[in-house]
Amino acid sequence: MSSATLNASVSQSGSMDEAEILALVAALHNAHLEKSPEGIAAPFAPHAVIFDLEPPLSHDGISVERKRKWLEGWDTPLELIAQDFKVTVSGDHAYGYGYLRLSGTPKAAGRPISFWMRATMCFQRINGAWRIVHEHTSVPFYMDGSLRPAFDLQP
Repeated sequence: MSSATLNASVSQSGSMDEAEILALVAALHNAHLEKSPEGIAAPFAPHAVIFDLEPPLSHDGISVERKRKWLEGWDTPLELIAQDFKVTVSGDHAYGYGYLRLSGTPKAAGRPISFWMRATMCFQRINGAWRIVHEHTSVPFYMDGSLRPAFDLQP
């Protein structure tokens, strides 16, 4: 079992598997910048289990049409930046976790937003290529009874 951190060079990570997985995470960043629903869906396995910020509680795979509709709600490209994202590989399975910052200008808000969320991803080598088989993103909320999301937190 070995591990690496996003932005580490392949020689530092010691594993081509880790480099390939970190490239998938970087591809998600580029797909959001390009507002490409197909690019966002590409790294995911067809029936990946998705626990993201959008209701319902889980999704069976990534819907390109659902992503397209979401992307149309933004005036600007989206930045999805990973920070402190660590990957551990064991055979044909791997997991990664860290922080993601989402930034952009949603049409409904009319002003830029930027917030950090937590992310965990599980990967599996399928037909020789790494795919995301599970993703879980969340934003903490204040436990003071207000249920306010803690968008002001930073890593």
